[in-house]
Amino acid sequence: MPKIEEAPYLDLKEPGFSIRSDEVRKAREQSWFARTPYGLAVLRYDEMKAMIMHPLLRQGSYRWPEHNGTTGLWSQWWLRMMLNQEGAEHARLRKLGMPAFSPRLVTSLIPDFQALGDELISAFEADGRCEFQRAFAEPYATRVVCSLIGLSHEHSARLAHLAVEMGYAMGVNYARDEPRVDAATEEMFAFTHQVVAERRAYPQEDFISALIHASQEGDALSEQEVYDMIVLSIFGGIDTTRNQLGLAMQMFLEHPDQWELLAQDPGLARQAVEEVMRTRPTVTWVTREATEDFEFQGLEIAKGTTLHLFSQSAASDPRHFEAGFDITRKQKPHFGFGGGKHHCIGSPIARSDMTEALKLLAHRLKAIAPDGPAHFLPDSGNTGPLTLPIRFEAREG
Repeated sequence: MPKIEEAPYLDLKEPGFSIRSDEVRKAREQSWFARTPYGLAVLRYDEMKAMIMHPLLRQGSYRWPEHNGTTGLWSQWWLRMMLNQEGAEHARLRKLGMPAFSPRLVTSLIPDFQALGDELISAFEADGRCEFQRAFAEPYATRVVCSLIGLSHEHSARLAHLAVEMGYAMGVNYARDEPRVDAATEEMFAFTHQVVAERRAYPQEDFISALIHASQEGDALSEQEVYDMIVLSIFGGIDTTRNQLGLAMQMFLEHPDQWELLAQDPGLARQAVEEVMRTRPTVTWVTREATEDFEFQGLEIAKGTTLHLFSQSAASDPRHFEAGFDITRKQKPHFGFGGGKHHCIGSPIARSDMTEALKLLAHRLKAIAPDGPAHFLPDSGNTGPLTLPIRFEAREG
């Protein structure tokens, strides 16, 4: 019977900690779980798959502010929002929010994604080099969100900046960065209040109008819930898509043969998104908390125990996955969008916009290579490139 005190220890507070490190891989070989300063970490695929659906585990990320000793505006919003609700309250919020992410809306936006990608690539294609995050990933992610929620693209630079600043709350240095995070959160909510007021005065067929409509139904969204869900959609849509596109480009820089396969067969773009999210996800772990005492594989887990489900580690578990990065190989499902009842509500949009982006980039650019050192967020929590300079050649035709 395994004992918690005998499990390997991973210090997630260590500034240089990496979820892709040899330290984590060695721990995964020793045990399916490890001890951390924030609770237990689940390292293997089978155990993560079971835990992410376990009926005695609730969403645990609501404790992130508590773990960091933070109580400001971002922390208050984090505790209120749908992601961190459970039971009937979570089901109510999810049901009311789902129409804003309808398949019809996703399909209708694909031409916008294609036009946007072409426009951005055309602006730097002749240069033969760019800083990818600034030139493509960030404006693409931000303007996709603007299209989703029915905003003019003139807001994109401001929203991108606020999303970057709010994103520091997801890192291991949140306590240190709380003042800048809260300043951005305050500005984001002020912007959201303004947009909702404008949309009430002049309704449209868009995401925000759908949420406003949901606030007028029987089991309605409250005024605060409308604001919270819009902020979540803006922040989550920009932060995760920008980071994931940057991580995708990094993976292809390391595997240029795969880039050429994608260029030759654009039909691989959807599978390329899945392979990137399996091997290099921006969300490197999801968190759960035990609601009761229970036993799992002989391990006694006490009520209140926090479990960090290491999605990057689980989705590269050699018990189920071959080593390497291969967009042609069908793999088991990854956990890049979470799982179970907390599966990301915006995943259809994210999959679609990233598919179109990778398809266009591979079609237009060849001989991609690094063009200097890149800089990254910490390789844990939510990660991604801060800067990613690349060089390339334009494809003919």
